Amino acid sequence: MTTTTTLARHTRPKPTSHIPDRSIYERRESVVRSYARTMPRQFSRADNVWMYDNQGGRYLDFLSGCSTLNYGHNHPALKQALIDYISTDGITHGLDLHTDAKAEFLETFESLILKSRGLDYRVMFTGPTGTNAVEAAIKLARKVTGRGLVIAFTNGFHGMTLGALACTGNAAKRTGAGVPLSHVSHEPYDGYHGPDLDTAALLERRLSDPSSGLDAPAAILVETVQGEGGLNTASPDWLRAIADIAKRHGALLIVDDIQAGCGRTGPFFSFEGMGFTPDIVTMAKSLSGMGLPFALTLFRPELDQWLPGEHNGTFRGNNHAFITATASLRNFWKDDEFEQDVQRKGRLLARRLDAIASGFGLSTRGRGMMRGIDVGSGETADAITSACFAAGLIIETSGAHDEIVKVLAPLIIDDAALSAGLDIIEESVRAVRTGSYGIAAE
Repeated sequence: MTTTTTLARHTRPKPTSHIPDRSIYERRESVVRSYARTMPRQFSRADNVWMYDNQGGRYLDFLSGCSTLNYGHNHPALKQALIDYISTDGITHGLDLHTDAKAEFLETFESLILKSRGLDYRVMFTGPTGTNAVEAAIKLARKVTGRGLVIAFTNGFHGMTLGALACTGNAAKRTGAGVPLSHVSHEPYDGYHGPDLDTAALLERRLSDPSSGLDAPAAILVETVQGEGGLNTASPDWLRAIADIAKRHGALLIVDDIQAGCGRTGPFFSFEGMGFTPDIVTMAKSLSGMGLPFALTLFRPELDQWLPGEHNGTFRGNNHAFITATASLRNFWKDDEFEQDVQRKGRLLARRLDAIASGFGLSTRGRGMMRGIDVGSGETADAITSACFAAGLIIETSGAHDEIVKVLAPLIIDDAALSAGLDIIEESVRAVRTGSYGIAAE
């Protein structure tokens, strides 16, 4: 493929006669690895929106650790806060003990995030990843309601541990469980049957009919934007209807904001301004601000019915993550300037992806800085992302058939780098669609 942008020429990995020995991975690492198969480089450092390999290559990152690095790689303010904390022998691991780092995080989260949005949530440190937050959420819902069933949605993704995996729709992920995944009903997401069928009304009818076979649920678990499921976006009207259904039928509404939260759609929470308040919210990924393991389950105070130690985790006291999370809140969420800029870049991204898609008879999906192009098949999407990587752009796919080329650029990216990365996507789509790179489109 021949690229035309300055950025593409600059980021293309430099040719080298010395290929580092990576046989240790083949010899010792499990074959379960995935990203390394499509991006076969050994990365040595990262800065801002860039990653560097040990062969002299520089890559623009449109993956951002699957939305774990919303503030980019090694942001100087976050890095310095962590260096300062470590240099004074601050507590590293504290289980659920009171620590200065935890208190500072809670006070900052309370003032900058909760109070400023009129939210009153208890904060549960589940540690260390998003699936832990989801497990705690559904476990609490079952405890509080005394019910067993959780309603999740088609194409949803909530994690890889058994409870969260039962709520996940992806067949390939579910097959890995090796045991039945039960006590979950997967109902159609907004638009699953097309624009003319209101799937919220369908759910209401099923729950209202004592002969539908659908038990009264403990919880309804939903993503406002389905990140792994293909960037399917629920409308505010549909989400409000689901919230009303949950309340009417005595279920708790859980919003999984693990990938869509921390500003990915614009506001800190993806459900802001939609006219409803979830009972429970799960968070992780960019919550720590710097890629450190950190997850939370938030819930209304009256739902805090745990017995001491009834649900815990060894790494729920990651104080290094508390430090960088606090720094990220103070740097990016002290006012609405960052949110407004993300929304502006989201509109820029939407316009550009729409233009690329329309030029090739394709369509786009997503919201905010969480968007992509539906290229029709996983084979085509894989060829496009491979072409992007050859030109120095890291990007992945999503969707039921991996048919979506998915853009998750760091939220701090400047307009020039964002535009240049989109140039690479456009060139890669053109090359694959015309058959000059990899496969020809179907």
